[in-house]
Amino acid sequence: MNKLKNEAALFKEALIAGVKYAEGRGVVEFEATDSMSEKLLYIYRLLVHDKVIQPLPEDQVAEKTLRHKLAIWYAKQLPKDHPLLK
Repeated sequence: MNKLKNEAALFKEALIAGVKYAEGRGVVEFEATDSMSEKLLYIYRLLVHDKVIQPLPEDQVAEKTLRHKLAIWYAKQLPKDHPLLK
C-alpha cells in the first residue's frame, strides 16, 4: 500500500464526500455523535455495495486500509491539477 501525497487531507475530504453520497442516497442519516470509524466503515461498505469501489479481502478491512481506500476513491474524482494531488 503506497501512501498518497496529502493522504490525510484527501481522506478528510473523502469522508465529507462519502457522508454526502450516503445521505444523498437516502440510506443513512449520520448523527453528530457517530464516530469517524463508524462513518468510515459504513461509507466503505456502501461504496462496495454500489460497486463504486472494489472490496478488500475481509482480513484486510481495517481502519488504516479503509482510510487509504477512501482517499484513493476521492483522489480519482478530482481534476488532475487539484492542489491535493500535487
